[in-house]
Amino acid sequence: MTAQHVAGAPAPPTGEYDADVIILSLDRPDETAEAVRSALAQRGVTRHVVVVDQGSRPENLARLAALLWDRPDATLVRLPENLGVAGGRNRASALGHGRVIVALDNDAEFATEETVAEAVAALDDDAGLGALGFRILAHANGEDDQSSWGYPPRLKPFAAGSFDAATFVGAGHAIRRTAWEQAGGYDEALFFCWEEFDFCLRAIALGWTIRYRGDLAVLHKVSPGQRVAWSATRWFYFVRNRLYIERKYGASWPSLAPRMAGYFLRSLRNGVGGQMVRGVVAAAQMSRTIRAHPLPLRARAYLARTDQAHRGTLLGRVRDEVMAALPAPVLATRD
Repeated sequence: MTAQHVAGAPAPPTGEYDADVIILSLDRPDETAEAVRSALAQRGVTRHVVVVDQGSRPENLARLAALLWDRPDATLVRLPENLGVAGGRNRASALGHGRVIVALDNDAEFATEETVAEAVAALDDDAGLGALGFRILAHANGEDDQSSWGYPPRLKPFAAGSFDAATFVGAGHAIRRTAWEQAGGYDEALFFCWEEFDFCLRAIALGWTIRYRGDLAVLHKVSPGQRVAWSATRWFYFVRNRLYIERKYGASWPSLAPRMAGYFLRSLRNGVGGQMVRGVVAAAQMSRTIRAHPLPLRARAYLARTDQAHRGTLLGRVRDEVMAALPAPVLATRD
């Protein structure tokens, strides 16, 4: 799919530079403009900002074009259709050649003007580090954005620290381009939801480490606009993609029964049972087209140490779902 150049430089510089800062755009013009300004304000690093629009209304695209019209350090392109998060980030990453790819959601801003430089330095300091997940703070109050915590709940007390992880949160992160290229980027079949986890599994299988860094942060506006709502199709993508990923790496359907039971209970509790059924059916259809590749032993050991050890057993999590789905007890009162 050919991207149409809209504004800014026709392409990133031909020489070496540190980082590509990529931002996807789909309307939300005010938030997107602030995200772009935040990226353009990054200092202490050589970088190029790449904005990929995936179907904004003409007036909103024109506003972005005006912002970047004569910028030699930024490029705005437009795709003829919405490829989702996975496809959009793949296209944005392929436009540049900086040794680090830094992604910022279009409803977020970097917490400081040195965030990108510090992320690049962290990757330069550790040759085995494939990707960094940033701390996601709520823009309104600077507190942790609980809806964007993508790690085991038991690790929340360490949000300001650093730890090796199985994934990162897409709202703000950095990937070493070498790891990106070796792992093959995102699986575009996922479209939306779990694409970061799937990428990380492939990177981990190749021997790369993923790390959360609480000292590197973005401010997230948690905007509902243009998001896939839980009441619409988000739960469908959540279920479909997670089951599909498990099948990609060799899980059998019987082994997925406890996970599906937990999803079913959560679906009933949230009134999205239809999405659950659609998600399971779609995952089954998608998994017919792939050849499963079980993760190597070293990757499974890494996941056990960095993720599973902090979550408890799957059966225990299903039990928690059952308890959460039960009606609240009625407390006896005295006259």
